[in-house]
Amino acid sequence: MKLNKKTTVLVGLAFLSISAFWQMYDNVIPLMLKGTFHLDEALTGAVMAADNILALFLLPFFGALSDRTSTKIGRRMPFILGGTAAAVVLMNLLPLLDNRYAAAPSPAARAAFVVLLGLLLIAMGTYRSPAVALMPDVTVKPLRSKGNAIINLMGAVGGVLYLAAASLLYSDARAGHLAHVDYRLLFAIVSAIMVLSVLILFLTVREPALAAQTARYEAAHPEEDLSEGGGSGAAALPPPVRRSLIFLLLSISLWYIAYNAVTTWFTTYVQELMGRALGGASTCLMVATAGAIVSYIPIGEISSRVGRKRTILGGVVLLSLCFAAGYVLTALCDEINGVMYLVFALVGLAWAAINVNSLPMVVEMCRGSDVGKFTGTYYTFSMAAQVVTPVLSGWLLSRVGYFTLFPYAALFSAASFVTMLFVRHGDSKTERRRGLEAFDVDD
Repeated sequence: MKLNKKTTVLVGLAFLSISAFWQMYDNVIPLMLKGTFHLDEALTGAVMAADNILALFLLPFFGALSDRTSTKIGRRMPFILGGTAAAVVLMNLLPLLDNRYAAAPSPAARAAFVVLLGLLLIAMGTYRSPAVALMPDVTVKPLRSKGNAIINLMGAVGGVLYLAAASLLYSDARAGHLAHVDYRLLFAIVSAIMVLSVLILFLTVREPALAAQTARYEAAHPEEDLSEGGGSGAAALPPPVRRSLIFLLLSISLWYIAYNAVTTWFTTYVQELMGRALGGASTCLMVATAGAIVSYIPIGEISSRVGRKRTILGGVVLLSLCFAAGYVLTALCDEINGVMYLVFALVGLAWAAINVNSLPMVVEMCRGSDVGKFTGTYYTFSMAAQVVTPVLSGWLLSRVGYFTLFPYAALFSAASFVTMLFVRHGDSKTERRRGLEAFDVDD
């Protein structure tokens, strides 16, 4: 069986919409909290951690709930459609409240903003795990790293679409001199991306038929089942597999602690140290995302040949070096320059090597009936890291100095290399996959 690239791209539209939203959320909400509501870095970090606190409970719950759901349009699709609809309505109210508070500060407007933000985070939490679990549902296990490469590519495209809009609409020339920035148009553009992506997904992907086709193939080819959990979905993992899973989940937490600190604070970091507006920082992040985009497909191919673990370890080393270089460059330079763009492009490459392989390694340790549950577990640990890191890194930025951002990220990234060395399961087994190396399929 060959990977159907066209179908995988269409499935990836759900992740595209999610990534566009979170890229905007991580970039713009800290600016609103700090610039409009005048919160300090530590308190801003605490608010930014709220989505991850909610995710600790919401993502495993809705992932497992979608495993048990059965409708005419599939297990995952009802959550994707409902969650997107609620999020689009709620998110467009945020800039209205931000503008209202900037014009006339009041406790009522501040409270309304916080409540609305909480409801929006709940809406997003209802469908993230089901959306990500859709790819493993419709992709046979030996092809999931390649499938995940395309899914992450689609997510990167969503991030680039947002970053391009932010760079054009909120450049230094347009927004650098403004006392208050109106983000309504940016939120409207991102919500349009989300609606269009999910609508195309719903109209083109028949989830029940594709999932049934995958299940039939895996039942007919048990020799290609790389699961290491054994037994049914309810069976306990063998101790060696459980130990590998624990170290893998620790590694996921550590590299998310590193990476999310930079994505959360970089716009504020650039504003404070270099006096650049949102557009300047967005350009750097867009370069990183572009680096990931051109890397995802090659990384998927490399992973199938050298293994997922080795690819991840290489990515972690590169990520740590890039964060160390970021510290040196921002300490020596007053403006964003070409060398910084190169470093951020390499950050994108490193993150692609890590991200393409980490989720497939987790779900490789489960049976098909538990894909949603294990996807939720993956996000529990990644989100737990993102609960800690905005607060901890924000405290360091406000109490010690903004110069701590990149050393902080480099340290935790390097720590994930150590824990990853103890992972012994969940890797791709190329010797058991002869006949599946042909990636291309006529569309």
